[in-house]
Amino acid sequence: MKVAIGCDHAGVELKDKVKNLLTKLGHSVLDFGTQTTDSVDYPDFAREVAFAVAEDRADRGIVICWTGNGTNITANKVRGIRSGLAINRDMAYYTRLHNDANVISMGQKYVSDDVYGDIVTTFLETEFEGGRHKRRVDKICSLENEHSGSAVD
Repeated sequence: MKVAIGCDHAGVELKDKVKNLLTKLGHSVLDFGTQTTDSVDYPDFAREVAFAVAEDRADRGIVICWTGNGTNITANKVRGIRSGLAINRDMAYYTRLHNDANVISMGQKYVSDDVYGDIVTTFLETEFEGGRHKRRVDKICSLENEHSGSAVD
């Protein structure tokens, strides 16, 4: 599997661990950075990962920042992306099983060394269940084509 990965300065340590794990597991990795702890803007890196997945240059994506929230919000702005926050194995499992997420976001603040491997492998190995969940995912995806104005008339 080809996995795109990216982070801001507050996620470099976790990104490097995840990248090493992915390589060890035999996956191809597209690393969009950042590579240092010098302050950068997380949307720049989450955007690159999301576009790589949306444009089929990667099968899945992983974005990382301090809490996981900023990169998650950013990735979800890209058409065709369903990103889920995953700070434990269950969150990774259900965002794939029920939401067919193609990107996960992790927070370096909350994801410890004894958990990140389970999160990543679960995200990559879990298949979308479909069934009643497909109807719901289709509704989520249809929002990308709706009017961008107010939801309240």
